[in-house]
Amino acid sequence: MTTPEVRRVRVAPSAEVTALHYPAAAPARATFVLAHGAGADQRHRVMTTLATAIAAKGVNVLTFNFQYTEQRRRTPDRSPVLEQTWQAVVEAIADGLPPGHRLVIGGKSMGGRMASMVLAHPPATPGWARVSGLVLLGYPLHPPGKPDQLRIAHLPAIRVPIRLVHGTRDAFGTREEIEPMFQTLPTRVDFDFIERGDHSFAVPKSTGLSEPLVLAGIAERVAIWILG
Repeated sequence: MTTPEVRRVRVAPSAEVTALHYPAAAPARATFVLAHGAGADQRHRVMTTLATAIAAKGVNVLTFNFQYTEQRRRTPDRSPVLEQTWQAVVEAIADGLPPGHRLVIGGKSMGGRMASMVLAHPPATPGWARVSGLVLLGYPLHPPGKPDQLRIAHLPAIRVPIRLVHGTRDAFGTREEIEPMFQTLPTRVDFDFIERGDHSFAVPKSTGLSEPLVLAGIAERVAIWILG
């Protein structure tokens, strides 16, 4: 099992967050920066399981806390603060990557949505110019029970390829809602629908599939996609 290396990343003049680096099991030619969702930090089992499994497939993985989880607050920061954290983390990690090394970013639910918002209008910096792909793990298309409150206005501005992993019974957007929205984007979108999966990719016991098995499959497919 990969043992993550603890790092500190300055994300504002007076703020730092903790990051965990999961080194690839073999010499890596890609790095994946993965952000957590609104309800849990980077040490949630889904995050650590995916990060460990993706690293085992030859991709360096870096996870990080947003400022509110670093400070052990329950309520997420406002979007500008979340985006500022994303911007700083990418700049910090990109600075040390060798030429030709691929950089992909993404996240679980809110973490992926914030990554997509920055990528819609990325900073004009060398670090962000290196980002070549976006992985969305359960995109929160709308709040549960509020299908009219769509979070899609920024998506058409994204120009990098997208890998969208999504449960077919996700309360934040079903397959029937998600697929048409993303199919119209002016970039390549590769779908990975988890049959009968919820927002955390949990499937009914009747499927015979355990959480570790489902997450291992997701991790393998994401790693293959990242490595091209």
